[in-house]
Amino acid sequence: MKVKIFDEMHELDLEASVNKFLSELDGDVIDIKYQVGVSIFSEEQIYCFSAMVIYNKE
Repeated sequence: MKVKIFDEMHELDLEASVNKFLSELDGDVIDIKYQVGVSIFSEEQIYCFSAMVIYNKE
């Protein structure tokens, strides 16, 4: 069993990264965990979109 972590500043970038990984994966996906983090710096909101893919490699 292995994991792959993705971290992007925009949800569409995260989607593209995960989809690219899954299209090239030679194995089975066990689970995908998704999380959004938000913080405030000065007057700016900063988002962090992350995902963890848990998979078996053949």
